[in-house]
Amino acid sequence: MSEEKWKIRRLSKEDDRLAVSRVYEESWKSAYRDVIPQAYLESIPAGRWAGNLDQTDLRHMVLLVDGLIAGISSFGPSRFAALPDWGEVVSLYLLPAYTRKGYGKSLLKAAVDELGKMGFSDMFLWVLEENHPARRFYEKCGFRQSEVRLQQNIGGRELQEIQYRFRMGPDKT
Repeated sequence: MSEEKWKIRRLSKEDDRLAVSRVYEESWKSAYRDVIPQAYLESIPAGRWAGNLDQTDLRHMVLLVDGLIAGISSFGPSRFAALPDWGEVVSLYLLPAYTRKGYGKSLLKAAVDELGKMGFSDMFLWVLEENHPARRFYEKCGFRQSEVRLQQNIGGRELQEIQYRFRMGPDKT
C-alpha cells in the first residue's frame, strides 16, 4: 500500500452501485482470463452485479483508495445447508490495478472480523480450482483447503470450485 489514502468501510446506501459492479466486472475479466471462456467474460454487461448489492442476507465492505471504490467483499451466514452455523465469504474482488498491494489482505481481514462480530468462528469460501493466485492468497491468509468441491458451469465450461475453511482463534484450521 503506497502513499494513497485508503479505507475500508461498509457499503452505504449512497455508494454508486455501478461503480461497485465495475469492480466485479473488471476483476472477473482479469482474474478469470485463462479460466472462464473469453467470449463469456467479454459478454458481461456493465452493471451486472449492481442489483445484487442490496440483498438483505449479505453484508458488504468496500475498499476506497483516494475516494475511488477499488474493492468489495461480500459475506454473511452460510448459504449451504451442510454448514448452517458457519459464516461465508461470498466474494472478494479488487480492481486489477489494486491487486498485490496488500489491499486484498486488509479487505479479507475486515470481512472475517465482521463475520466474527456476527458470532461466526468457523468460516468458508469457494475458489475456482484453476485460480491458483487466489488459492495461494487465501492460504497465506490462513484459509485451508477442504475436501469439499462444487461443480459449476460458467460460460459453457465445467469448472470445479474448492472450499477453503478458516477458524478464528488460536486453532486456525
